[in-house]
Amino acid sequence: MIVPAPVADVLNRQFLGNSVEAWLTAALTAAVMFFVLILARRVLVSRIGALAERTTNQIDDVIVAMLAETRTWVCLTIAILTGASALHLGRVQPFVAPVSKLVLLWQLAVWGAAAISYWMKHHLSNRTQESDRTSVAMISAMGVGAKVLLWVLAIITALKSVFAIEITPLITGLGVSGIAVALAVQNILGDVLAALAIVFDKPFDVGDNIGVDQITGVVEHIGLKTTRLRSVTGEQIIIGNGDLLKSRLRNFRRMYQRRVLFNLDIPYDTPTDVLARLPKIVEEIVSAQSPVKFDRSHVASFGESAIRLETVYFVLDPDYKKYMDIQQAINLEVLRRFAGESVQFALPSRTVYHQGPMAKELAVGAQPQAQS
Repeated sequence: MIVPAPVADVLNRQFLGNSVEAWLTAALTAAVMFFVLILARRVLVSRIGALAERTTNQIDDVIVAMLAETRTWVCLTIAILTGASALHLGRVQPFVAPVSKLVLLWQLAVWGAAAISYWMKHHLSNRTQESDRTSVAMISAMGVGAKVLLWVLAIITALKSVFAIEITPLITGLGVSGIAVALAVQNILGDVLAALAIVFDKPFDVGDNIGVDQITGVVEHIGLKTTRLRSVTGEQIIIGNGDLLKSRLRNFRRMYQRRVLFNLDIPYDTPTDVLARLPKIVEEIVSAQSPVKFDRSHVASFGESAIRLETVYFVLDPDYKKYMDIQQAINLEVLRRFAGESVQFALPSRTVYHQGPMAKELAVGAQPQAQS
């Protein structure tokens, strides 16, 4: 293409060390690059977002959240730096690469923060109940801490790679200080980590009735360091989270059925045929209750003063009051049915038989003396 002489003169003119033609080429390159980056961002977010709606995994959702946080001014900066790469910028030239690294590090940190925000949103989406307030606070605190750590790492990386500052002494000092602080507050850190385990593993929630060793109570609050229980006797019990997880916990609220074993002691003089009918009678009594699943009833053993009738059944409801109502109904019906069979309950008793010389002397001494 033949360019007119006046136009060629204009294009060949030098401006800040570069021809006008070079400046126009750089501007056009920057504009095209900016348009491509903005279009690529929009297409990727749209296409991957549509794919994410049809899948159940969270990876594509995280990618969409990260791409959506790509800043327009970052795209513009990359486009300008790309167009300017063919120019001779003189004293400005040494600053192009550091600026590019800073912009890239900043955008990577923003993408990481977006991934953390999505993780927080995902874990908090189903925690709307009153008992989840502690979990919400804990996850929010973890998210903030992760973002702070991310930006600290980005700043340290920038100091090392962009500004060529020796960071080894700084990292060493921070490491030594961190070890000293960790040793000083190791018990507190142990309780905090235990609180994280409680939040994510969820062995219990606020409102659950739990047993810890010999203590039973309702969970009132789960904190960063301690958990508070309201015992069955009324007082508040405060237990460190670390000690709590080291103990053997029993969560009564998550009980879906209650196994009940009860014994009836029958006298030895009960007729055998009557004794053989008693397990069937107890089975009828237990099976008549609801919601109950009968397991077994047997003449189980011979005790010191009674024959033991052992019965096992399951209450298909964890409510303790319902269990007691059922057991009361069973006890009353057992009294009524056993009375109809003329069966009594054995009381603890012991018969002692003594033989030997002393027994004969006692027997003779017990005889009445004849009067003269």
